[in-house]
Amino acid sequence: MSKDHQVKAKKHLGQHFLNDESVAEKIANTLSFQGYKHVLEIGPGMGVLTKYLLQKDTITHVIEIDTESVEYLKNNYLNLANRVIEQDFLKFDLNQVFNNEPFAIIGNYPYNISTQIVFKTLEMRDQIPEFSGMFQKEVAQRICSKEGSKVYGILSVLTQAFYHAEYLFTVPPHVFNPPPKVDSGVLLLKRKENFTLPCDETLLFKVVKTGFQQRRKTLRNSLKTFNLSDNLKANSIFDKRPEQLSVQEFIELTLLIENDINP
Repeated sequence: MSKDHQVKAKKHLGQHFLNDESVAEKIANTLSFQGYKHVLEIGPGMGVLTKYLLQKDTITHVIEIDTESVEYLKNNYLNLANRVIEQDFLKFDLNQVFNNEPFAIIGNYPYNISTQIVFKTLEMRDQIPEFSGMFQKEVAQRICSKEGSKVYGILSVLTQAFYHAEYLFTVPPHVFNPPPKVDSGVLLLKRKENFTLPCDETLLFKVVKTGFQQRRKTLRNSLKTFNLSDNLKANSIFDKRPEQLSVQEFIELTLLIENDINP
């Protein structure tokens, strides 16, 4: 492959290559680069964001499933060549590279797997103090939304249980090749100082997911499968719908359920 060869965006991989240098630089500057030595970029494509990450005082790694992009990156970014991971981010054990060390995640994420990327990040939150990048705008807004919003849901609560989430800026379709049909949004997640929860985390995930599966019902109705005591269900928190509860209230609700199930 010649150095000036252009990688063709592949629809099945959800690729939309960013071609605006100023936006790429702006995304690269969303991370603080403090408190970790390594940064992992997901889906670098032809490296428009990568080149700005390589200027930072951290070690940049990229993970890319597209063999054509991998070849392009190795030919055009020689100082990165041995840190190009040709793997599927969702399936790959990242500790083969990072050995339990902390690292930040950044990227222009493929829309079709962006929420799965967030859930994998939550699983590895002990190692990921910062996460930033570009999503479909409505997904980015959902992650950062607060209780009472129509888009507040499972992703909002579970992300914000561990991270401070901030919507940074919107990116229009015309700066991509090919242009997506929707706007994109860039967000930043900074892990909370105290990100261990006082409740059972597995139960919290279950309570949140079950509650939002029937988001129009009160929690008294949507959480019926938990077989809770009448005494607990008399608590006024069960009069609310899931979208009315803050992250802290979901944690408190989980503690109440935990104590009810295991008296």
